[in-house]
Amino acid sequence: MDMSLFTSFDGRINRQKWWLGLIVLMIIQWIFYIVVAMIFGGGMMTGIDPQDPAAVRRALGALMVPIIILVLVFLWPTLAIYAKRWHDRGKSGWWMLIILIPLIGPIWTLVELGFL
Repeated sequence: MDMSLFTSFDGRINRQKWWLGLIVLMIIQWIFYIVVAMIFGGGMMTGIDPQDPAAVRRALGALMVPIIILVLVFLWPTLAIYAKRWHDRGKSGWWMLIILIPLIGPIWTLVELGFL
């Protein structure tokens, strides 16, 4: 897979490359999330009492900064493949903002980019 797929906003990609790019990004993200959760004690068997709200807040607080950093790291490649797919559909990359419209936006994006 060409690395410019994840780094450049120029060009076009077909449905197959878009789906493969998304799947690759999702798998890599899940791996990183699992590693971060294990490092920062966010695993399922950490011994945190779910009935203790303070313990749950502490555990989630410890995970928030690394998770936000991971989201920001993966934002660029995700936006790059979305922009390229919008270009292939004959539209501006700014169309990716339609996903921000509740309910309709994600459905429209999935249909437009994933199936048309």
